[in-house]
Amino acid sequence: MAVHSKASTVWKGSLTEGSGTTALASGVATVGVNWKARSEGSATTTTPEELLAAAHASCYAMALSNALGEKGTPPTEISVEAEVTFVPGEGVTQSVLTVKASVPGLDQVGFGEVAEDAKENCPVSKALAGVQISLESATLLD
Repeated sequence: MAVHSKASTVWKGSLTEGSGTTALASGVATVGVNWKARSEGSATTTTPEELLAAAHASCYAMALSNALGEKGTPPTEISVEAEVTFVPGEGVTQSVLTVKASVPGLDQVGFGEVAEDAKENCPVSKALAGVQISLESATLLD
């Protein structure tokens, strides 16, 4: 069964002077967006790339959890950070993943192998096929 996810944005004004709001169809979030935040960064306004980073981090965490479970070493906890880079005039250029996890019964080498495989097979990673995706660090916690 296919699941369809929706979001919508209402934008008012020009690119550089305007702003908008993006709403998730689930109703759990409505956030403001604008060009200044996107091109210069902001601590108070989100960007499409921040939303993309959230999608990548959550998708990767689920893909890694599944891969570890299939290996017979389910995790007790996984923490993922995704950092997506946007360059005005070029677009999204990369997504860098950092993961820390508690996985009983697995050593660092084995964890690194599973983490790398999950990076390649995460559905959002596949959707970002035209973007450099790297796994900066995969740390196994005690």
